[in-house]
Amino acid sequence: MKSLLKVVKGNEKLKKIVHWMMIPTGEARPRIWVSLFLNPFFHKKGKNSRIRSRTRLDVLPFNPFEMGDDSIIEDFCTINNGVGAVYIGNRTLIGMSNVIIGPVHVGDDVIIAQNVVISGLNHSYQDIDLPISKQPVVTSSVKIGNGSWIAANAVITAGVTIGAHVVIAAGAVVTKDVPDFCVAAGNPAKVIKKYHPETGLWSRIS
Repeated sequence: MKSLLKVVKGNEKLKKIVHWMMIPTGEARPRIWVSLFLNPFFHKKGKNSRIRSRTRLDVLPFNPFEMGDDSIIEDFCTINNGVGAVYIGNRTLIGMSNVIIGPVHVGDDVIIAQNVVISGLNHSYQDIDLPISKQPVVTSSVKIGNGSWIAANAVITAGVTIGAHVVIAAGAVVTKDVPDFCVAAGNPAKVIKKYHPETGLWSRIS
């Protein structure tokens, strides 16, 4: 299998043919035969983890998609690993109508509420002679630490690392890293609260 993949990756024409066989031109959703006969052999779903029936899985075999144990992806979500791996940890809840586009790594015991967008993908736009849709995509991994909560309607942009036990407020647009044990809110999101281990208290940042 590895030698076959190496041959395909080394031949641009063959790679385009294989890509077309897996995904219709101009679309993100894989062909049904990929979902039924290929993906189950490549992707991992942990014990007691569930993916609701109305989730859209735009996942392909050439990038990882993994879920840990006891995790749930609720209805109306879209999960896409076309340009980067998607890892979801143990006991993590992906709430309704979320969009996750890899590369994304979500830790253990994370709560992601409704209508959240997490994307490790960006579009290039520098060449003004080409439509943006024709320019290359750029990826930078998003990481969400253990025990964090991403509230409804938040947006997490490419390259952002969110620490452990972090709260991202509803509607926040996160464009920069957020350290452990903080609350971030706003557009662009800023840290508004921080935990102090020496006192055991959370305090506002003025």
